[in-house]
Amino acid sequence: MIPLISSIFLYSIFIFTVVNGESDSIYEILKAHGLPMGLLPKGIIRFDFDDTGRFEVHLDQACNAKFESELHYDRNVSGTLSYGQIGELSGISAQELFLWFPVKGIRVDVPSSGLIYFDVGVVFKQFSLSLFEAPRDCMVVRDFESGYSIQDESICETSI
Repeated sequence: MIPLISSIFLYSIFIFTVVNGESDSIYEILKAHGLPMGLLPKGIIRFDFDDTGRFEVHLDQACNAKFESELHYDRNVSGTLSYGQIGELSGISAQELFLWFPVKGIRVDVPSSGLIYFDVGVVFKQFSLSLFEAPRDCMVVRDFESGYSIQDESICETSI
């Protein structure tokens, strides 16, 4: 019983230290919560994270990243982190065939099975955890939220 309590205490101190360090990146925070760093792409210009686990990430532009299927990241991505999962997620969509579905949550098995699950409403899409080991480059695309695309540093209105 004592080793279990001391392990929990040390883990709590570790999480508190990692999450509250001034130089932490959102990628380090994901890792401290048992999630792979590659869930979010490169290009993050700012992020906010509070002690309730709520986070908001701001990208320099909306973009797509290719994994087994394609993921779309809006300029703003937000959710609530807890160990091994992200809930109340907004700002990420997953492509299935030719349709885009909003990702409502993400979870990994604890202990790890090597799989990660994306909640897209009607089903959980299952991927290999190894696909998300490192942040990916993102391709600039039309921003689903605003209807604008960014190309060569100019904004061009797109027709829907």
